Amino acid sequence: MGIFSRKATATIAAPAPQATAGADLTALSGDYTIDPSHSTIGFVARHAMITNVKGGFQDFTGTLHLDGADPSRSTATLDIRMESIETGNADRDGHLKSADFFKIEEFPVMTFRSTKAEALGGDDYRVTGDLSLLGVTRSITLDLEFNGSATDPFGNERVGFEGRTELLRSEWGLTWNAALETGGVLVSDKIKLAFDISAIKNA
Repeated sequence: MGIFSRKATATIAAPAPQATAGADLTALSGDYTIDPSHSTIGFVARHAMITNVKGGFQDFTGTLHLDGADPSRSTATLDIRMESIETGNADRDGHLKSADFFKIEEFPVMTFRSTKAEALGGDDYRVTGDLSLLGVTRSITLDLEFNGSATDPFGNERVGFEGRTELLRSEWGLTWNAALETGGVLVSDKIKLAFDISAIKNA
């Protein structure tokens, strides 16, 4: 469900990864580092009330602590460099980095720190945490789907998750807009976020 695909840093012919079907989550317990070269963080905003603009962040780091025996003890962190925002249009990207929006010189990093994790049944989970942006911290809730585990050709143990949520950008002080002659505004307040995460188990 990632909005942007990212190129792998290397392509080497090798046997397909051995995916774990019906993974024993207890065996997956441990600390993981998010692999940004195989992960995506994207967003969608409504433009001019009639179409969607998609974007993403290309520079981020993060960690996971998974507790398969007690998922409520699992945690997640994420740090996103705001200068890495991309929407496919250089002028729009520059505007988003400016004082009208993200003020990247003053607030270069957006962070997420989980505060609660819940198992909803099957492969579905819910993570609540604090999203900090522009000096404002508010709680958000992410719905996650566990996509399974695998050992890649290099011997790395990986887990994968997809996540999604919606938020109102105005709650973090992102209030810039422009009125349309036909009514409404240029940029929606509601923003959809999507995560597609691959994480490697720490040695």
